[in-house]
Amino acid sequence: MIFVDRDWLTDGEPSPEIVYEVLKQFEGQRSRLNELKRFYDGEHAIAQKWRGKGAPNHRLWHDLPGYIVAMTSGYLAGEPIQYSAEEEWKDFAALKAALRKSMSSSVDSELAADAAIYGKAVELYYADENAVPRLCQASAENAFVVYDNTVEHAPLFGVMLTDRLDAQYRKIGQRITVMTDRWVIEMERKGQEKPVEESRERHFFGHVPMTEFWNNEREKGDFEGVMSLIDAYDVLQSNRLNDKQQFTDALMVIYGATVEEDADGKTIQERLRETRTLEMPASDAKVEYLTKQLSESDTEVLKNGLKADIHKLCFVPDLTDEAFAGNVSGVAMEYKLFGLEQLTRTKERWFREGLLWRLRCMVHFLRLKGYALPDAEDIGIQFSRSLPVNKLEVAKTIREYDGLLPRKLLLSQIPFVEDVDAAIREMEAEKEIKEA
Repeated sequence: MIFVDRDWLTDGEPSPEIVYEVLKQFEGQRSRLNELKRFYDGEHAIAQKWRGKGAPNHRLWHDLPGYIVAMTSGYLAGEPIQYSAEEEWKDFAALKAALRKSMSSSVDSELAADAAIYGKAVELYYADENAVPRLCQASAENAFVVYDNTVEHAPLFGVMLTDRLDAQYRKIGQRITVMTDRWVIEMERKGQEKPVEESRERHFFGHVPMTEFWNNEREKGDFEGVMSLIDAYDVLQSNRLNDKQQFTDALMVIYGATVEEDADGKTIQERLRETRTLEMPASDAKVEYLTKQLSESDTEVLKNGLKADIHKLCFVPDLTDEAFAGNVSGVAMEYKLFGLEQLTRTKERWFREGLLWRLRCMVHFLRLKGYALPDAEDIGIQFSRSLPVNKLEVAKTIREYDGLLPRKLLLSQIPFVEDVDAAIREMEAEKEIKEA
């Protein structure tokens, strides 16, 4: 997070000098963001490991960051986020239509993934050629928001960086887009000097048309804390395969004899390959392979320990574990997902703040077009978890309590199923089979 004093702005706008200073601060953060992106893309430390000439050099990298990000982001935003308002707001459909046209559910998935990778995600708001408000994901490596230094940390302006390239795709400068609560200001520079304003355009979102979705209060990615453990896991598995190959390429040691070419001029390697036998010239001579003793049990224990630590410290369960059997109850599954659920609740709180800023911008824009809409704070935001559902167990719960509680209240207390009646029919059919 980058802070500046609000008093440094002139009429709510940052000067080129202020923009230059915040760009220097962001460059310090950019190296970390680039490193996280490279690690997520598979550029692990094992790729730089080299061994002696002729020695096996397998460099295995494991896409554990991809697994972690897919699990945490999918659990948070795998199901589309729903918005609701009181029925008296008939123009609320216009807001939902604007979100639908911007494919907000897909953007939410991308934002959740970026937040899991970088510790934050960035969203941008703009109006298309038909003056319809739109939203899109911005690169977290090239966009950020600057806040004031009060306890509220209110957004002051957003910045988006774009490299200017020539016809040979060589960088010849940088375009800096500064977004305040009223203006979109285009600046440029050729190197690292102070940028110069080129143009500006009025926008009508009423707020800074950019927001950051934080992953947590520390702005840390979901796999950032276990990167060293993932590197260790890569090294262990790579060395394991190297040792296996060295075992198959073992050296033959001959004691008490010197084996030379035979009368036909064939070497020992050629005779062994053809006849699979070796004649020794003396009775006390012997032959054996020089190998390193492999302790697979110790290696497997270390592998399982590293794997368990990775999943434990990032709060993402290992779904290949035997504990995740298909016949476990819903309560048992909830206990196994307890860590992921706590992590997701934290992510949800921060994600909700970003969605609230989105709604403020969209509502302000649509109100200017004459739509009657509620305040952003009065719009309900509902998250749904992407979990497998045991329909048979749900049906039994419904049959047990149906009639004692209103159906709507009952369904709100158990996992959601699309077709409850089908689940009940499935349960009754299974009961008839058992009785028959």
